[in-house]
Amino acid sequence: MPDRLNKRPNDLSAFWMPFTANRQFKQAPRMFVGAKDMHYTTEDGRQVLDGTSGLWCVNAGHCRPKITEAIQQQAAELDYAPAFQMGHPIAFEFANRLVDMAPEGMDHVFFTNSGSESVETALKIALAYHRAKGDGSRFRLIGRERGYHGVNFGGISVGGIVANRKMFGTLLTGVDHLPHTHLPEQNSFTRGEPEHGADLADELGRIVTLHDASTVAAVIVEPVAGSTGVLIPPKGYLKRLREICDKHGILLIFDEVITGFGRLGTPFGADYFDVVPDIMTTAKGVTNGVIPMGAVFAKKEIHDAFMNGPEHLIEFFHGYTYSGNPIACAAGLATLETYNEEGLLTRGAELAPYWEDALHSLKDAPNVKDIRNIGLVGAIELESIAGEPTKRAFSAFLKAYEKGVLIRTTGDIIALSPPLIIEKGQIDEIVDCLRDVLNEVE
Repeated sequence: MPDRLNKRPNDLSAFWMPFTANRQFKQAPRMFVGAKDMHYTTEDGRQVLDGTSGLWCVNAGHCRPKITEAIQQQAAELDYAPAFQMGHPIAFEFANRLVDMAPEGMDHVFFTNSGSESVETALKIALAYHRAKGDGSRFRLIGRERGYHGVNFGGISVGGIVANRKMFGTLLTGVDHLPHTHLPEQNSFTRGEPEHGADLADELGRIVTLHDASTVAAVIVEPVAGSTGVLIPPKGYLKRLREICDKHGILLIFDEVITGFGRLGTPFGADYFDVVPDIMTTAKGVTNGVIPMGAVFAKKEIHDAFMNGPEHLIEFFHGYTYSGNPIACAAGLATLETYNEEGLLTRGAELAPYWEDALHSLKDAPNVKDIRNIGLVGAIELESIAGEPTKRAFSAFLKAYEKGVLIRTTGDIIALSPPLIIEKGQIDEIVDCLRDVLNEVE
């Protein structure tokens, strides 16, 4: 490893860090300088078990040889090629491979660079689709409270996390929100899908009646709301949303940036819940988090609605400089090969019962008010300290890091989403660490 990677920079001020308490961090930096499989290496040589797949993205574990080699080879052969009016074979190959594994009917892929861009793309496709069909009165978008759909203007408009919205003005107009599905009084310490709350989907009918169906273009939800603290849909909830959208001619968009590529023990959340959306956004696990990339899936009838008019004209005025980047596509193909060779897209289903029992063993730990799990995702919700929200969970994050486990927190919720290569002994290590941490934090 080059020496420069083992040295702390002599000035931390230039980098304005994302979603970080910058002043706190720069007083006591936490630096990773290496990674392999399930572990990070810190600058002082400690091994830290990755309990969060980086940021919900390193599904196959770190520095996997097939992916690393594919990136190296592609960079030496074709580093960049434009996707506007030009192409390169690997982008088409990757799109075909993705379509082959997608839910039935999702026949087309539009490449982006992130989950945020995937959401913006999906929203624009939805709006333009209705206009292409001569139904341009459909301009409204419906998101959900506590939803997270990235940080671009469309995403925070349909998203429902207050801190992500409050500083940025009026956002998009014509947006409404479904209620979230978190019902702690009825569903606390549920294992898997909660029993109560499917009727919350009927709020979509009320919103449609309020605005009139003729004005509503699309509904966007996460199959499992991840970044807000792992909110799992009640049994039948997503099927009911699908029925209401079908009844009123509204497109249903699944944001699968987190649930895609094996996180629930199926290739996609759509497979787990047996509900096929019209448009599906992905990123993160599409390249194992190694190279920034996203992919938006669309049904054939949506794609084909744009394929009208003279053939020499651009059908959809949208795209990115790095859409279908050759190196990203190479990383994506190698990622899919790694998933397939090791059975990682379904391994979460095999480990889910053990994961569930391990997490729920923390039920009696101090300050635990709820535990939620599905696939290889988990949340431990803590009682907040009066007048100091988020402090207890952040203290747990710091103590876990000191003890050699990386967790994620949002508010006073500990969120867990380990790489799909995790072994049972490593699940025990995470849970044992958290048990010690929860006994120590005030």
